[in-house]
Amino acid sequence: MLREAAQEESAEAPSGLKSYDLYIAGKDVAGDGWVYTVSGRSLLEDVFTSVSLKRSLEQDPESEAAKHPYVVGRCAIADDAAIDLATQAAAAAAPDWAAVPMERRMRLGTRFREELIKHEDEFLQMLVAESHPVKLARWELSCLLQIYAPGSLRWYAKQMRVEKEYNGRRLILHRQPDGVVAFNPPQNAPLPSAALCVLALMAGNSVVVRAPRSIALSTMWLLRDIVAPLLEEIDAPAGVLNAVCSNPKQTMDRWIADPLINDIFYIGGSQEGLRFEQSCVAHGKKPILELAGNDGIVVWKDADVKWAAEAITEAFYGSGQICMVPNYVLVHPDVAERLIDEVKEQVKGIKPGLPEEEDVLLSPVRRSERFFRLLRQALDNGAELVTGGNRTEVDGTVSETGVFLQPTVVRVDGLDRARTYDVVREETFFPLIPIVVAERDNDDALLESFLQFVNSNDYGLRNSLWSRSDHVVETFVRRTVNGGLLKVNDSHIGFLPYLPSHGGTGRTGGAFGEANYPMLKTSHVQGVSIARDVSPYDAVFGA
Repeated sequence: MLREAAQEESAEAPSGLKSYDLYIAGKDVAGDGWVYTVSGRSLLEDVFTSVSLKRSLEQDPESEAAKHPYVVGRCAIADDAAIDLATQAAAAAAPDWAAVPMERRMRLGTRFREELIKHEDEFLQMLVAESHPVKLARWELSCLLQIYAPGSLRWYAKQMRVEKEYNGRRLILHRQPDGVVAFNPPQNAPLPSAALCVLALMAGNSVVVRAPRSIALSTMWLLRDIVAPLLEEIDAPAGVLNAVCSNPKQTMDRWIADPLINDIFYIGGSQEGLRFEQSCVAHGKKPILELAGNDGIVVWKDADVKWAAEAITEAFYGSGQICMVPNYVLVHPDVAERLIDEVKEQVKGIKPGLPEEEDVLLSPVRRSERFFRLLRQALDNGAELVTGGNRTEVDGTVSETGVFLQPTVVRVDGLDRARTYDVVREETFFPLIPIVVAERDNDDALLESFLQFVNSNDYGLRNSLWSRSDHVVETFVRRTVNGGLLKVNDSHIGFLPYLPSHGGTGRTGGAFGEANYPMLKTSHVQGVSIARDVSPYDAVFGA
C-alpha cells in the first residue's frame, strides 16, 4: 500500500544521515524498506567494518548500524505498485507539460547549470561517497556544465524548431516530445547519467528515473534536491519527474510491458543492451542505448608524442571503469618506441588512494578475475608486458589481496593479428590498454589500414587521432564512419560545448545508434504547412 512519507519518530533517519523517500507525482512517498550507502573511504580504510555495516543494514534496515559515521545515506525501495504509480504519474503529466512553450522549458537547462555550480561541493561529496576520486568527480561535473552551457542550449533549441516561408505558406519543422521517457542509469556513474533526464524534460517529455538499488544516493539527491525544486520554480505539472530506487530486472520488465512508457534510455553492457533493444522494438517502444565502448587512439608518425601519451593514460582514469576511456592504441612504427617509453613514464603518475585525495585517479576494482584472464591470454598470444600487471594496496604496494590494479600496458605487434586478442577486440573495463604497433609499409597503405581498423570496430563510441598532417586529419574526418565522436589532437575523454557527450554506433548504440543528444533522441520530427489563400487544386496541379 503506497503512502506519503511518514513523519513519525520511528521513520526518521539518524541525525546527519541523508534520507530519500521515493519521489512520485511531486510527493515524497514511503517505500518498502531502505537501502543504505556506506562511504567509499570506509571500503579502503576498514573493509571489515564496512562489510559488516552493509550486512547488518541489509538484514535489519532500522538497526543501530545506521548511526555509524561510515553510513552516509539511505534511499527507500520501490515495490511493483510504486514503479507503476510513477509511470502513471508521468503519463498523466505528459500532455500538460508538452503544451508548455519550449522557451519556458528551456529555462530548466539554464537554471540546472546554475544550481550545479551553486552546489558544486555537495555534488563532489556525493560522488566521493560513492568511491569516485574527487579529481574525476570534477571531470564529471565539467561534462554537465558543457552539456548545459549557454551555447549548447541555443544549439539544441535551433534543432527543435525551424520555420521557412514558401509560396504563401509558413512551413514548420519541429520536434515533438515522445511522451514518457524512462531512464536506467548505470552503477558506475548514476548521477551524471541521471542528469541527462533534464534534456528529455526540456524536450517536453515527462520522466521516470530508476536509481540503481546498490548505489542510489547521489541519483536521488540530484533529482529530489536539485531538479524537483527547479520544476516547481517553473510551475511544471506534478508528475513530470518521478524517481524510484528499485531492482533493475523488476523495473525493466514492468517498463517494457507498460503501454504508458514511450522511450527507455538504457545504459549498460552491450550483450544485455542489444537484447533489450529487440524487446523494446517488439513492444513498440523506442530504445535509446548507451552501451559498452571500445575506443581507439591512432597515433601517426608526426604526432606530439608527449600529449598523445597523456591522452592514452586517460585509459587508467577510474581504473578504466568508464565507458568512454581509450581501450586500444594504433601507432605508426616510426614513432612506436618513443610513444611506448613516454606512456610508461607517464603511468608512474597514475596512483591509487582514498577517493577524497586530490592526486588519486585509480578506483578500487572489486572483481579482477577477468583482468588477469585477459592479460594472460594476451601474453600467451605473444604480447609483451610493458608495465603493470599486479594488484596493489591503497598505498601502491604490490599485494595479492589489494583492491587496486596497476595501470597495465601491453605491446601487440601487427595490425593483421591484433583482433585475435580479446584485450584489443573487446571493452576491458580495467586499467589495461594494448598498444598495437603497425607493420612497416608506405604511409598511404598504413593510413588505409588504420582507417579500416577503426571503421571495422564492432563498437563505436569515441575515436581519437594524433597527427600534425592536414592530409591525415582531413582523411580521418571525411572517412571515419564508426563512432559517435572523433577527437583530433585533444583529450579523448574531455567534454566540449555543442558536441555530444555520449552516443555511438554498433555494439555501443545498437541499430539506431549515433551521436546522442537526448533532447533530439527523445523527440520526433513533425512537418507542418500553414497556407494562406492557396487553392488545393492549384497546389496539386498548378505547381
